[in-house]
Formats: sequence, structure tokens, C-alpha cells
Amino acid sequence: MSVPSSRQDLKDWCLKQLGFPVLQINIDEAQLDDRIDEALQYFQDFHFDGYQLGYFKHQLTQEDFQNQYIPITNDGIIGVTRIFPLSSSNATVNMFDLRYQLRLHELYDFTSTSYVNYALTMQHLRTLDMLFSGEQPIRFNRHTNKLYIDWNWVQYAIPGEYIIIEGYYIADPNDYPKVYNDRMLKRLATAYIKRQWGNNLKKFGGMQLPGGITMNGQQIYEEAVAEIKDIEEQIRLQFEAPPQFILG
Repeated sequence: MSVPSSRQDLKDWCLKQLGFPVLQINIDEAQLDDRIDEALQYFQDFHFDGYQLGYFKHQLTQEDFQNQYIPITNDGIIGVTRIFPLSSSNATVNMFDLRYQLRLHELYDFTSTSYVNYALTMQHLRTLDMLFSGEQPIRFNRHTNKLYIDWNWVQYAIPGEYIIIEGYYIADPNDYPKVYNDRMLKRLATAYIKRQWGNNLKKFGGMQLPGGITMNGQQIYEEAVAEIKDIEEQIRLQFEAPPQFILG
């Protein structure tokens, strides 16, 4: 069995599943590409192997402060889950900072001082921070490519600092060719192509060919629709990650 490792390999694999070259598959090359794109889009939206977790850095600019949002230049990002809190260089050396004082008094000697109390105190402070402040509210839509952070831009950030963004981005098959060999993607792409094939043949329904053969595009179309429904449902029920994990 051939293993698809490129877009063309996937198209050839799907056509062979439908009977090519024994049968003539009546579908245009542009239609074939469209159905592959459609299958990839569904796969990347709902299959947990269609996207992956990543971290992205962005240096804040004066334009970001004017716009009150961060532009996301990577079109492959489909969801942002959180941002990591910023801490300016001045805050890290502030002797009046509570964390500095805890380190100074609780961890002055790593060889003989227990870190248990320090760890418990830091967990307690983190819990208080979560109760009264919570995670930094963010808003993101993949179609606008704008990450809104609902904070006081003047108080919490300064131009030139870096912000770390946690989010999900699609597994681009051009970068990861093994995507083309995914079992569910191959089945879905084949079903989409079959539906297009049946749709093309429907207008010739009942037409009799030499030898008494009658074309029945409607049956091919209906079979494909039923297959697509079953495959899409299987992807959503068995291979979809919890939706809240990719919402930002």
C-alpha cells in the first residue's frame, strides 16, 4: 500500500480508492484540489492531530499601545489560550517586592534551609492572585488576527518588552508531510471527492451509454453524503479535543 507523503500522493490515493484507473473519475483537477482543501480544513478544525500547542513571542511596540491589541502575523494560529504575565526588569530587583523578601529570608542558605515553607507560601500567594485577579482576560478571533488583552496598557506593560503567547496552530502538511497519511483525513478526502464526482454526474442521470449502461450519479452522490456524515461524526466524537482548550 502506498503511503501518501504529499498533496499529489493524497489525490492519487483517493482516486484509486474510487476505482481509478479502472474507472474514469469525472472530476476536474481544480475540483479535486478544492475537495482536498475542504478535507484539510475540516481535519485541522476538529481532529486533535490537525493542530498542536505552541508558544510565540511578540515584542510590544508603540503601535500596539495605540491599537490596544497585538497583531497575530501567523495565519496558522487558530486559538489563543493565555499569555504569560510580564515582569519588567525593575520589578525583579525591587528589594521591597514580597517575592524578593521571601527569597532573602527563607532561602538565604540552600544547603541547610528547608524550601517547604517557601514553596507553600508561594502557592498561597498564587492562589490569592488567582482568586482576586485571575488569568489575564484575552480575546482572539482567527479571522481578524487580533489579540485583545483586557488590561491597563500603561500600568502593566511598556514598549519593547516581550510577551509570550500560548496557543494552538494548525499542523501544516507542507511542513509535516505525515499529515497526508492520516487515516481519517484520507477517508474524508475520498468521500468529498466522491460527492463531487456524483454531483458532476447527476445532470446525466438516466442517460444511456453504448452497451446499455445507464449513468447513475445520484446514487454515487447519496452514498458519498452518507459516508461524509459518518466520517465527520466519527472525527467529532472520537478525535476532537475539548473545545475550551483552543478558545482564547
